[in-house]
Amino acid sequence: MASSADEGDKYRSFIYGEGEKNTQWMFGAPPNYGVVNKLFEEGRTQEWPVGSIEEKVQRLVKTWEMELHHKIRPEDYKTVNPEKFLFSVNGRKPITLQDIRQMGGGYNAFLETSLPEDLRIYNPAQETAESSQQAFTTAFPRGFALEVLQVYSGPPTIAYKFRHWGYMEGPFEGHAPTGARVEFLGMAIFHVDEEMRVEKVEFFYERGDFLASFLKGAPTDGASATSSRFPFMANK
Repeated sequence: MASSADEGDKYRSFIYGEGEKNTQWMFGAPPNYGVVNKLFEEGRTQEWPVGSIEEKVQRLVKTWEMELHHKIRPEDYKTVNPEKFLFSVNGRKPITLQDIRQMGGGYNAFLETSLPEDLRIYNPAQETAESSQQAFTTAFPRGFALEVLQVYSGPPTIAYKFRHWGYMEGPFEGHAPTGARVEFLGMAIFHVDEEMRVEKVEFFYERGDFLASFLKGAPTDGASATSSRFPFMANK
């Protein structure tokens, strides 16, 4: 993967530079990760040496997440083999890049659920790429940082443990900000080809505990019904 110096971001590749001059961006321009990089540096538990397997995997994952959330066309992805790519969460049926776009982007794919709609804290079926981005960037104005905690195996089958965290300093789905840290741990498996392009992704994490964190915020107008459905979660 290209170096951070070439790309203009310390921890991600393929945002800037000649290779991205024709890239179509979801929100009109390349993303700027300066604020979330600061959050990451302040809150990470590990600082992996440049060139280590952990640092390489962390860069791959951060870059892949950036492309998933911000690049419109599969041909602009550098971390993915779009012809073979499959994505699954918690053992659900694998889906393609086309499926992810039709679902409204990365947030909705990560948070897909079979719960009845009236029991959903966040309902991916009702969100677009734009509305989901707005919901989470509002709740986490400093971003939602990612670190790789441990790498269990290297390519072509990369298995690793990760941590995501941020501070709920904005409202979310009718719940007031708490200022508290929201985080979750998980495991993932990236299957990559000889060019380190991802062909299959499998994520495993506790979706319910993550979303329950938002219910700790006091209900705002119209949200009391949502909270009353989950009193056990609101008090966690």
